[in-house]
Amino acid sequence: MKARFNTRSAVALVSAVAFAAVGALAAPANAATRDTAIVVESNTFTSFNGATPNNNIVINQDVSYLTNSPFWYYDDKLNIVPNPVIGSYKITKNAPGDFEVTYTVAPGRVWSDGVPITAIDLLPFHLTASSAYFKKAGLPDPNTADTPVWAGLNYGGVYDQYIVGLPTVSADHMSATFKYSTAIPDPILNGPSSPMPAHVYELLAAGSKTLPTVAAGSAASNKFLADFTSYNAAAIKAMGAVFSTGFDTTTFDSSSNPLIAVGNGAYVVSSIDANQIKMVANPKYNSGPALSGITTMVIQQGIADGSPSAQALANKDIDVYQGQPTADTVAQLHAISGVDVSTTSSLAYEHIELRVASSDGTPYTGPFAMSGGQKAADLRQAFLLAYPREDIVNKLIKPINPSATVLGSTWTLPGNPSYATVAAENNSVGYSSGTQASRTAKALALVKKWYPTAGNGTTPISINLLWGSPGNTRRASEAALIIAAEAQAGFKVTAPATAGWGGKLTSSTYDAHFFIFDQTAVPQDAQACGTFQTGAGSNYTGYSNARVDADCKKLQAKTLIPSQVRVLQVDAERQINSDAFFLGIFQNPTVTAATSTLSGIVPAPLSPTLFWNFWKWHF
Repeated sequence: MKARFNTRSAVALVSAVAFAAVGALAAPANAATRDTAIVVESNTFTSFNGATPNNNIVINQDVSYLTNSPFWYYDDKLNIVPNPVIGSYKITKNAPGDFEVTYTVAPGRVWSDGVPITAIDLLPFHLTASSAYFKKAGLPDPNTADTPVWAGLNYGGVYDQYIVGLPTVSADHMSATFKYSTAIPDPILNGPSSPMPAHVYELLAAGSKTLPTVAAGSAASNKFLADFTSYNAAAIKAMGAVFSTGFDTTTFDSSSNPLIAVGNGAYVVSSIDANQIKMVANPKYNSGPALSGITTMVIQQGIADGSPSAQALANKDIDVYQGQPTADTVAQLHAISGVDVSTTSSLAYEHIELRVASSDGTPYTGPFAMSGGQKAADLRQAFLLAYPREDIVNKLIKPINPSATVLGSTWTLPGNPSYATVAAENNSVGYSSGTQASRTAKALALVKKWYPTAGNGTTPISINLLWGSPGNTRRASEAALIIAAEAQAGFKVTAPATAGWGGKLTSSTYDAHFFIFDQTAVPQDAQACGTFQTGAGSNYTGYSNARVDADCKKLQAKTLIPSQVRVLQVDAERQINSDAFFLGIFQNPTVTAATSTLSGIVPAPLSPTLFWNFWKWHF
């Protein structure tokens, strides 16, 4: 699975099951009705709320995109496309020290339970992004608390730094205005992108287990407004518990609490089991583009990524595959009659990150801890020097994308005009110069400073590496290459496939992780600050560097010209490379295969790469 940067971050890959078992669970895509599309994902669903650190994974976010309609979305050309059906947004003040953005909800929009959508539903975003709110309410500062009251992903970011006071709601409750202390860059990307059902948080916190009447739901929404504006700590804390864990589930059926599935999107989830997620057309949907013919969307989950998925497509048991295949799987896909296959470059990248401090409240004292001084610094550098990035790219990625290269930067990727400059100036060359043999020799020398007997089959340093779930052949091959390569530098790497690994990224049990960061937007800070800033939502390693924080603050404070952006990106990556805890490996090649009778499939470089225009799909 992939970990997603978050503006609307991802991670993971999950359990495999025999395809024969899952193939019988949904009507095959070649059924006479032709109104059902079946997509396969190797990930498994964990929550209706993908906006928390433990559930910020692609499959959760994909389901959210299908069941919730935002104010805007990216198309396949990286254009921001407004969604006027749900409402509008505009900059209403643009003066020094007085910058405002106003969102207006279109009249008559409703949630899937029939409750009206209003500007009150934009206020929960503030609780996921403003640390000042909690401090004023007498609650723990989410930037420093081990467990924030609301486990949001945006604390410490642009919104948190520059929002002024509370958003103000108009008298008719249809508009909300957000005031900032400066003219922030990318204001639309850094504010609320979608409404969030305020009434649901109130109802769930009160213990409700049934859908409300319109009157009861509206009353709950108004109660949220009152609790929010009065800084009602008890109510905010109770709703925070709901937001943080109340939507977590791996199953959903008629016995489940229907409140957790309320959305304003084209689909509503009707069932989830170990094998599939079934979504049906939302009869009350009026928040976005009309569907073109797919009234049932099914995600077959937990299927091994590769040949099983290709075989399912050949058998017409599924309609669409997009994943992380091997070269053999790509060849298998191309050999299937009546299937269109494309390989594109996404704004997503594989990386290795080393834990340097706690990010879950449990102290980390492992071999890479920043508190370990020079010894830990040497071991981090050694591990990254010995990491077989070239082997991974040459053996696993180039057979799919011949132009693939080892990444020299993760703040900007190949294809971006600034990539060559940033990669040449950020001191990443220290991890790529020479041959892998020479880099491994340098790594072993660093290790021998502290473990003189290391090498020649002796591996005195134990590393617990987290990488994902069973069923992903490419990732399993990657892990095998890493284990063998690191052993030559004195590291004994333990790296079993781990189902549900996305929820373990903050755990101090693991010394390192490798996964894909899947970008959801292209703001000025490249969403990288969400990974490297102290306490940021996708900072899973406990990393903190004052210089990087300062560079991020400059990137987030005002709109800069490209050359200014490059200078800050280079400076930040120099610090990161010097601290030796994070390296990019490759830009992810996106392989999409779909039955040729299904129209509308146009992969996009940003997540959700496959589903971004799902309403245009039809047979």
